Amino acid sequence: MTDWLGLGGKICVVTGGGGGIGRATGAGLAEVGAAAVALLDNNLANAEASAEQVRAKGAKAIAIQCDISSEASVKEAAAKVAAELGPVDVLVNNAGILRAGPLATLSETEWHGLMNVNLTGYLLCSQAFGAGMLERGRGALIHIASIAATNPQPWSGAYSVSKAGVHMLSRQIAVEWGPHGIRSNVVSPAMIRTPMSEAFYVTPGVTEARSAMAPLRAISAPVDIANAVVFLASARASYITGQEILVDGGVSHSLMGMMPRPGFEAGSNR
Repeated sequence: MTDWLGLGGKICVVTGGGGGIGRATGAGLAEVGAAAVALLDNNLANAEASAEQVRAKGAKAIAIQCDISSEASVKEAAAKVAAELGPVDVLVNNAGILRAGPLATLSETEWHGLMNVNLTGYLLCSQAFGAGMLERGRGALIHIASIAATNPQPWSGAYSVSKAGVHMLSRQIAVEWGPHGIRSNVVSPAMIRTPMSEAFYVTPGVTEARSAMAPLRAISAPVDIANAVVFLASARASYITGQEILVDGGVSHSLMGMMPRPGFEAGSNR
């Protein structure tokens, strides 16, 4: 089968397309036959670099500078995609920001700044690119959340709250738009190494400590997330909606293994 995933000829949009996950996702969609990928990012140069990788895989690509927290910017991007590529089949809501800070001193400006990108931006893009899907009666949305959506990540401001919101936004879209042939799902990374998280990993000992937490004893790469996104975008996931794929190397199931239990260590005969 030349188009086993059923993505041949599809038009895709990836927000945050200039970052690690966005770049890998754009390339991954092109690799399995997508006809074209629009890469939206605040940083146009990064989006252009991602577009080059998509073209190298044989698909058409356009890079668009877009602030997804701005309704006007999102609508302008949607109009450009429609004019240059045509109707959108797949939207990957990936753009996001991370800011350190305790809730006790978090300002309203900081709260809204993060929520406007990580949650409201997902809604704006879903509305703008989903409108055509609703008209045609088909389409797939994949939203990038985080393990932090269900496991509070302290001292990260509104981050965990925003990602929890992404979960519910996706489920609500799945329920409201499902009768129109549209699917909506979430992919949640954990301990991934991207340009946004690179500052963690250059700190001595962090890579080793994080790897030791995961049963697979490894840190995830953007391609691991992209692979899950491509599957959910594909015809092979045609009866999957309102769900989450957690790409975490098993770390979410490791709590009991981290608790000291004398006599129950690896190699114990008790």
